[in-house]
Amino acid sequence: MTFKDLGLSPALVKAVEEKGYTKPSPIQEKAIPHILEGKDILASAQTGTGKTAGFTLPVLQHLAETKHPKYRPLRALVLTPTRELAAQVHDNVREYSKYVDIKSTVVFGGVNAKPQIATLRSGVDILVATPGRLLDLHDQKALSFKRVEVLILDEADRMLDMGFVRDINKIISFMPTKRQNLMFSATFSNDIKKLASGILRNPVSVETAPQNSTAKKVTHKVYKVDKSKKTEFTIKLIKEGNWNQVLVFTRTKHGANKLTEKLIKAGISAAAIHGNKSQGARTKALKNFKDGSIKILVATDIA
Repeated sequence: MTFKDLGLSPALVKAVEEKGYTKPSPIQEKAIPHILEGKDILASAQTGTGKTAGFTLPVLQHLAETKHPKYRPLRALVLTPTRELAAQVHDNVREYSKYVDIKSTVVFGGVNAKPQIATLRSGVDILVATPGRLLDLHDQKALSFKRVEVLILDEADRMLDMGFVRDINKIISFMPTKRQNLMFSATFSNDIKKLASGILRNPVSVETAPQNSTAKKVTHKVYKVDKSKKTEFTIKLIKEGNWNQVLVFTRTKHGANKLTEKLIKAGISAAAIHGNKSQGARTKALKNFKDGSIKILVATDIA
């Protein structure tokens, strides 16, 4: 099975292959044909399964094939729980739309809204956004949802956990009732099923892993350690294992800062990322972690 076999256009196949992908992942193989047919989707997908391309590619194809020649109303909206995920999804949208005439942008809080408003007013086909900033911009009349044809909820379970359900329902209330809805979630709690039943119409269920299972490539180890020895033990593991890229989760923002300071004191390059950090600091920490200039990223669950 190739991307061409799934019904994708040569322009999109070319962009995907340039990223080094030749064979679709299971989620892409299952979801793309249904999305191209205009069906609603309820997909169970972990991070790292290729789900972003699974919805981005068919939506871009739909937008490119049905584009209005003169103006660009907002026609596809991707909602994500965090700024970091929004930026990541938009990077993918940009890369995959390289050879089609589609404009996209991303909006989230923590940064100046003025450039976001200017970009939206110049016209975008597909928008990636976090719910809070999106509603602010809608209140400021920077965009309209009246022409939205496709709504994508990415990591819907995280959005529920973070209390975005009211915002999501409010955003949907401004949209046409006739539209395609795509929902992606790593887990399927009763709350997710309830949200899905209110949004999706006769959805096709797409599952790539047993419900609520962990990602295949992850191996688990548990160490029972006294609370007072946790930091010391973490440093020992990092040094002895010669680990060069480590993501550490802490329960609190204070705990993240404290651990980062101790790691740096022990001669290990580290940065913290959490809700009290400015958007600039969060973006810089992620970039440094990706390019290897810091070894350890200490995060609360915003990551």
